[in-house]
Amino acid sequence: MYSATGDLYRAFAEREARGNSAIYRDLAEHVAGDDRLLALLDGLPAAKRQPNLLFGAVRHLGGPVTAGWPAFRDWVTAHRDEVSATMLERRTQTNEAGRCATLLPLLATLPQPLALIEVGASAGLCLYPDRYRYRYLSADGAADAAGAGGTDGVDGAAGTATVVAEFGATGSPVTLDCTVDGPVPLTAALRARLPEVVWRAGIDLNPLDVRDEEDMRWLESLVWPEQAHRLDRLRGAVRVARAEPPLLLRGDLNATVRELVARVPAGATPVVFHSAVLAYLSPEAREEFAATMRELPGHWISNEAVSVLPAVARRLPRPAPAGSGLFALALDERPVAFTGPHGQSLDWFDDFGNA
Repeated sequence: MYSATGDLYRAFAEREARGNSAIYRDLAEHVAGDDRLLALLDGLPAAKRQPNLLFGAVRHLGGPVTAGWPAFRDWVTAHRDEVSATMLERRTQTNEAGRCATLLPLLATLPQPLALIEVGASAGLCLYPDRYRYRYLSADGAADAAGAGGTDGVDGAAGTATVVAEFGATGSPVTLDCTVDGPVPLTAALRARLPEVVWRAGIDLNPLDVRDEEDMRWLESLVWPEQAHRLDRLRGAVRVARAEPPLLLRGDLNATVRELVARVPAGATPVVFHSAVLAYLSPEAREEFAATMRELPGHWISNEAVSVLPAVARRLPRPAPAGSGLFALALDERPVAFTGPHGQSLDWFDDFGNA
């Protein structure tokens, strides 16, 4: 029998988990063909059937996601009520501080100081680009980032990478690695001083509190099992945020973003940004948000899958590699670069310039 949910899990296995998580790829492929688990999922609202939500819920409840398919299937079947309740209560709120590495060069081009407002902020870990350290790498050894200084070799998963630039907040518990290509503006001024953030706030339908252990345990449950480096990064970013917890508001993004922009301190440049958020909205809701952003003062940075914002997609200088899963980074609907979904890569477009 045909199942749209089965297609969802097969697509996840092939497009997202492949090459990133052998464990989740195997589980997703098996879920796609299992009538019992598909029936459980189809009993939930469509927005609550996502693979990341199922796997995160099982991990959060202490279930076996690394013990193989039979153990996973049997456990979920035996605990279906708890799994369903957790999936209904929670959201896939991956809060990836690594995305700051792709946002940072763009933030540095804007009039300082900055007031940052993140839409879909989760726990707000991307509101601290001035509190992290950065290591930009060129895997092929071509240190072509604008203004880059000397290079050093470091061992990466794909061989020896070249350090193009390393800088950031002294003593930060978080260092963000990002492979760069193209004329990324890693200028001497940026390496000497990070963008100045004087105010930070966020919006989410269900904001998470960095001081709440249960909320943070949920965020940890969303990190894929093989990605220990992301778990370490998450825990370090939580320590940064706990030192100065962000202002996070619960509410409709259009109304709330207007409210927050109106609260920006005098003399600061409002910067509204978001990553992997608008894909969860209908096309009509995306256009409504885009219309709101065009009316507001300051700047709008979007970091979304290439097809999510048509105005950005139409202006891309070249297509993203097929099946890459890359995002399009844009400033005020002008494409700037392709980015890795977790901030792991930044491919800057030649025609954006190095302003």
